[in-house]
Amino acid sequence: MCIRRAENKDAARVLQILEQVNLIHHNLRPDLFNIATKYSEDELHRIFADDSKPVFVYEESGVVLGYIFTVLFDHGGDRMLVPIKELYIDDLCVDEAYRGKHIATKLYEFVKDYAKKLGCHNITLNVWEGNNSALSFYQKMGMKPQKTKLETILD
Repeated sequence: MCIRRAENKDAARVLQILEQVNLIHHNLRPDLFNIATKYSEDELHRIFADDSKPVFVYEESGVVLGYIFTVLFDHGGDRMLVPIKELYIDDLCVDEAYRGKHIATKLYEFVKDYAKKLGCHNITLNVWEGNNSALSFYQKMGMKPQKTKLETILD
């Protein structure tokens, strides 16, 4: 088992897992999510090379079983916010065949240590309403609500 930065050779497998997470979102909110992947393979290659958007994969026996996409934010130039570094988790998913084996916990803890080493003040993320398993997982990791985004659908 190892957790490491994603490489171009991981793109096809990451795309397979991205399809799974997109289906979760599509089933929750078909009014917002198409059945598609969030990124193309070329886009993944660019993201994997971007140090401000590190992606880490969990690999076992040469197979990627899960990933975590992150984005680094530095609020030093914002007049309203205290100058802090933030690590935003853009996406965390484990292949459905390997869920329940604590892979997501290992990815989260790895990124938590990574954020501490970078001097980040906090880790943030968004969870879609209705994705109760994700919400429960992040609460178990010690995360708490920071803000609430509301909507009115105008159909």
